[in-house]
Amino acid sequence: MKMLFIVYNDIIDEELLTTLKKAGVPGYTKWKDTIGVGLETEPKLATHTWPGRNNVIAAVVTDEDLPKVSEYLRDLRESHPKGGIKTFILQVEGVI
Repeated sequence: MKMLFIVYNDIIDEELLTTLKKAGVPGYTKWKDTIGVGLETEPKLATHTWPGRNNVIAAVVTDEDLPKVSEYLRDLRESHPKGGIKTFILQVEGVI
């Protein structure tokens, strides 16, 4: 199993959730209104100087489903180059 750790601009929240549903992702955990600094976009610090916020989603998918879900996320990222979508893929050792 793999965990997708997705950081993205809150402006595309609905589109990202729709994409995950279309890709067959069965569930997720979402953190709203996160802040941070990345390499490819302007900082999102919820301040006057650096406005904006991110959301973060963690979702677990099977190894078999990973290529399909990754393709959906790549397509969304390409259609929103300023959306700040970054997906990290982590190995899941197990669930307790």
